[in-house]
This record gives sequence, C-alpha cells and structure tokens, in this order.
Amino acid sequence: MRRDIFQAIADPTRRAIIALIALQAMTPNAIAEHFDTSRQAVSKHLRVLTECELVKQTQQGREIYYELEISKMKEIDKWLNQFRKIWEERFDNLDKYLAKIQKERKHGKS
Repeated sequence: MRRDIFQAIADPTRRAIIALIALQAMTPNAIAEHFDTSRQAVSKHLRVLTECELVKQTQQGREIYYELEISKMKEIDKWLNQFRKIWEERFDNLDKYLAKIQKERKHGKS
C-alpha cells in the first residue's frame, strides 16, 4: 500500500523526526535518542517517512543518514497555501470588523 505524505505528517512523532532532520542529516540512533521509545519504533516511523519520500537515506561509510526531502515539503506547503489565502482573507475581514466596532464604540461614548 502506498502511503501519502499527509498520513505521514499526521503522526506527532513523525513530525518531530522531520523537525529534527530539517536541521541536519542524522543516523537512526541519533534520532532515537530524542524519543522515549524503542529504536524499532523510530525505525518504523523512518520507514513510513521514506515510503512517502519525505526523507531520504544516504550511506556514509557504515552509517545510514536520514535527511529531509525538501521537494516533498514544498508539496505540502503548496497544498496548505490554498487554505492560507482563505485564512488570511478571513483574518483581514475580522480585523476590519473589529476596527469598525471599536470606531462605533468610540463615537458612541463621545
């Protein structure tokens, strides 16, 4: 079964892993040190993230490093951007409405 990126980021542990490796590539052991869970559980999360192509593996000597796949993160951002525009418009409308209420209250008290 092919997972999608939104299933991957739905889990808080996977989001935390993404945040960790966004700063620098890390080995599974280095990632696991940041969590109160087994190394196997972290490996399962890494497997999901890899299947969704949110992270990629790089071999350096005997170590495998996981790093963030920026292009997939851009795909998430692109999807969210359509909603960001709606939210910003609603916040602008709310700001205008609150300013109108404040103005009416000022003039009503004078």
